[in-house]
Amino acid sequence: MSLSRELEKRSNGMCELCGSDENLKAYAVEPSKESIAVCAVCNSQIEDAETMDANHWRCLNDSMWSEVTAVQVVAWRMLTRLRAEGWPQDLLDMMYLDEENLEWAKATGEGEVEEDKVIHRDVNGVILEAGDSVVLIKDLKVKGSSMVAKQGTAVRRISLDRDNEKYIEGKVGPTQIVIITDYVKKI
Repeated sequence: MSLSRELEKRSNGMCELCGSDENLKAYAVEPSKESIAVCAVCNSQIEDAETMDANHWRCLNDSMWSEVTAVQVVAWRMLTRLRAEGWPQDLLDMMYLDEENLEWAKATGEGEVEEDKVIHRDVNGVILEAGDSVVLIKDLKVKGSSMVAKQGTAVRRISLDRDNEKYIEGKVGPTQIVIITDYVKKI
């Protein structure tokens, strides 16, 4: 069964966040491979915080209790973004995510105080985000193996180390490696 059919069946043809049945699409909940069905309004507000309408997200009062973990994760992220409004903090206080799912929810940096956030930058100072693609600017010997990652190699869908702004992870060929940000340039 295709992803879109599977999502449509699971969500009964409705947005899993607000319940709208118009303009549904799959939204990948980073950094996992799971997706949820969202409407165009929810998708645009998730992607662009500048367009967020706090009243639209009052629907999270219901969707945060979904049995689908990916929906709970997105609900937690949106409530965290909106917590300055007051009412989202009450919902966050009621919401429960086990440790593993809470780590998943925090993987994009939601919930961290701005000055505590670890910001990853490439060799040119460009900010890197999870899911970005980078290119290696010099040959890198991979510790613990005889492999050398060649200059010019593209590394797609990187993930970020939450504790150290100098480390990112990505696949070079079939191997997942840790790369120092001083040796990459964002594509």
